[in-house]
This record gives sequence, structure tokens and C-alpha cells, in this order.
Amino acid sequence: MAWPLILAITFLVINIALFASTFYQILLLSDLEADYINMYEAASRINGLILPDFILQGVLSVLLLMTGHWFMFLVSVPVTCYHVMLYIKQRHLIDVTEVFRVLAAEKKYRMVKLGLLSVLFLMVIFRLVLSIFESFVDDEDALHSF
Repeated sequence: MAWPLILAITFLVINIALFASTFYQILLLSDLEADYINMYEAASRINGLILPDFILQGVLSVLLLMTGHWFMFLVSVPVTCYHVMLYIKQRHLIDVTEVFRVLAAEKKYRMVKLGLLSVLFLMVIFRLVLSIFESFVDDEDALHSF
């Protein structure tokens, strides 16, 4: 059946959503640094994206673990563990009063996260192409067996 293809498409959609969310947060932090946006507005927009981002990252990691994609799982584990650590320590939301003090660290964290998501994106694209190829080869083999 086409389960590897469906999983690869699911991984791709989740990865694109995480990539877009992280890129948007970097843009908001850059606009805040250049004083194009109010700090209250930037913090509220970023804080609104953090929990869905954490949940998607957790779902992606669990799916990768349960489906046996070990190498992709090992790439996503550092971000997931960092999210869990931030959530446990109650430091996952951006505080409006301290946003300028932690601006450089927050941008650096999101840049590293964007880099890891880019590596994971390339691996997911490779896996998607491989799944498409395998599904076409399996279909042709099924036709020749009749």
C-alpha cells in the first residue's frame, strides 16, 4: 500500500508548518529589533505561535519515532527536548518587559532551529521522492505479475 508515501507527505506538511512558523517568528524579532513593530504586539504574536509550534514538533518527533525513521528522529530530538525543557521551566513565552534583553538569544535559538528544520526538510524531501519511486515500481511489478 502507499503508507510510506502518506507518511512522507504528512512529515512534509508538518515540517513546512514548523518552518513557516519559525521563519515568521524570526521576522517578528527582526522587526522588533529594527523598531518597526511594537514590543507588545510582537510578543503577543510570537506567544500565540509557541504552543502550536511545540505541539507540532512533539507530534513530528513521535511520528518519526513510531514509524522507525531513526535518523530523522535524531535530527528532531534536540529541538523537541529544548521545547520540553523550556515548557517545564515555564520560560517558553516571551516576556514583554524583558524582550529586548533576550532578543539576541531568541533570534539565535530560532536560527538554529531553522537550520535543523532545513536539514530535516531535505531529508523529508529525499524520503518523499524515494517513497514516490517505490510506489511506482511496486505498481509496475504488480502489473507484470498478472
